[in-house]
Amino acid sequence: MLIASLAILAGLALLVWSADRFVEGSAATAGHFGMPPLLIGMVVVGFGTSAPEMVVSALAASQGNPGLALGNAYGSNITNIGLILGITAVIAPIAVHSQVMRKELPILALVTLAAAWLLFDGELSRLDATGLLVLFALVLGWSIWSGMRKTDDVFATEMDAELATHPMPIRNAMLWLVVGLVLLILSSRILVWGAVDLATRFGVSDLVIGLTIVAIGTSLPELASSIIAARKGEHDLALGNILGSNLFNTLAVVGIAGSIAPMAVANEVLIRDIPVMVGLTLALFVLGYGFRGPGRINRVEGVGLLAIFVGYTAYLLSTTF
Repeated sequence: MLIASLAILAGLALLVWSADRFVEGSAATAGHFGMPPLLIGMVVVGFGTSAPEMVVSALAASQGNPGLALGNAYGSNITNIGLILGITAVIAPIAVHSQVMRKELPILALVTLAAAWLLFDGELSRLDATGLLVLFALVLGWSIWSGMRKTDDVFATEMDAELATHPMPIRNAMLWLVVGLVLLILSSRILVWGAVDLATRFGVSDLVIGLTIVAIGTSLPELASSIIAARKGEHDLALGNILGSNLFNTLAVVGIAGSIAPMAVANEVLIRDIPVMVGLTLALFVLGYGFRGPGRINRVEGVGLLAIFVGYTAYLLSTTF
């Protein structure tokens, strides 16, 4: 048990560190090859911050642990909105300025509802997974097209400043890209092994481990970047980080896992976890969209999101043990 616990802690620490190195190396490499800053922000960094969830869920699916694969993806979505956005709003209320953000909020809500409907037959087939990946490609393409039309977009401005402030030689950039990717895979294998071993020893389902320990751990990059962005007053970046991550998790992470190994969807996921994820996503849409003006998530609403996350987690653990 001690070895499994240490494997989880070491795996999470190495996962977060390697994901950060991978994002830096990828962004710098893309910049050297002339990729537009907006494209780097939305694709490279978006992929990089969701890389932990992708690799962990893909490995879990390939090793026959569907609960861990789905729990990691949906648990990360719940953590992103309830815990991370809740903490971020308590630290600094979030104003939704960008029209891009106000367009992506309803898209995330619709995508979440569509993904939930797709799984309600109790199975994630390869056809379902292909549908999720196709939808992901369409949403990503639309986001890039919309963003490229706005030359003064906040994402482009921030990424331009970031690349100018932290220039990295091409050799170092490519080194960190490769090293980060290798360590991502290695740390994910360690984490999955530790999580499955711990779940077996305690008689807990890998779904619960995925929804709690693994989901919170793999969401640490989003927590750090959202808090930093909010403290700098870059509200669109803080919210965009969460929206992008949840879109990646719902469509790409689950789609990749399902394409590797079709899986049955546990009844608990259908009646407990997906409704909570959908509810939080719709709450985020209502709070952030701003039907009569600029959207805003204040401190009281942030506390409310945190309360939902704590209540959900407490219920999950109490029913498990």
